[in-house]
Amino acid sequence: MLVAGVRFRPAGRIYFYDATRFPNLKTGQYVIVETPRGKEAGRIVIAPRQVEVNEIGEGQKPIERLAEEDDLRRLLQWKAKEREALQRCHQKIQQHTLPMKLVEAEYAYDGSRLTFYFAAEERVDFRALVRDLATAFHTRIELRQIGARDHAKHLGGLGPCGKTLCCSSWLTDFGAVSIKMAKEQSLPLNPNKISGVCGRLMCCLAYENDQYTEAKAAMPAMGAEVQTPSGLGKVIGYNVPRTSIEVLLESGATISVPVEQATRGAAMPVSSHSGGCGCGTGGGCSTKRPHQV
Repeated sequence: MLVAGVRFRPAGRIYFYDATRFPNLKTGQYVIVETPRGKEAGRIVIAPRQVEVNEIGEGQKPIERLAEEDDLRRLLQWKAKEREALQRCHQKIQQHTLPMKLVEAEYAYDGSRLTFYFAAEERVDFRALVRDLATAFHTRIELRQIGARDHAKHLGGLGPCGKTLCCSSWLTDFGAVSIKMAKEQSLPLNPNKISGVCGRLMCCLAYENDQYTEAKAAMPAMGAEVQTPSGLGKVIGYNVPRTSIEVLLESGATISVPVEQATRGAAMPVSSHSGGCGCGTGGGCSTKRPHQV
């Protein structure tokens, strides 16, 4: 099956459509397609390619046609009216004293539908508001309640890392994020440190979680005794990016040891050099203190 990936919003989810009639589509072109909400103008982000049906499932609707110059002109005209629509809707919300925070207004490319996105702590009865908005704008009105993560995605901004929020720049779906991931990566369990601007756990906690899980499975367990080039010690910490472990020696010193140099439950051979201390320096050691690795 020949399909193309279509996106309707920046950093939005990609939907696949049957591109059999338009095999030469290029990324960046706009097309008109049918969606559950009616006809939409979307941008091609994945050029037509052959895929197996079991990869994307069945039931892909066909791309109806290429967007014409008039379609794009109308799209821009309606986009220019969204800010005004947002302000007028905000006034209506205040008149109805509804506990909702308006986030964004979005016109369909042909003005046949106007969607308002809002955030609220609980369900809101906005039937009277919809009637007022329909009278004011003379088009079909939809109100969509969104969660905290989607709210941040719509608003955009910068994360604690100093970069544009992942959700508003490239992240298309919100995966499951748990406090267990923060524990697995030895991050501070301070909500201010591991929460994003949305107030929820940061999505990036999930990015390296699998690598941390796999790496720790190959490392000695926390508290296990290991033999190091500097002597016997107990594992007290991990450094996954460096593939090393923190070891507390019998002398009380703490050292960082590459995993491959830590032997679980086995004694390290003593150097054959005369006067050697077993540290691997070949007898030139002039101190009895454990050597740092």
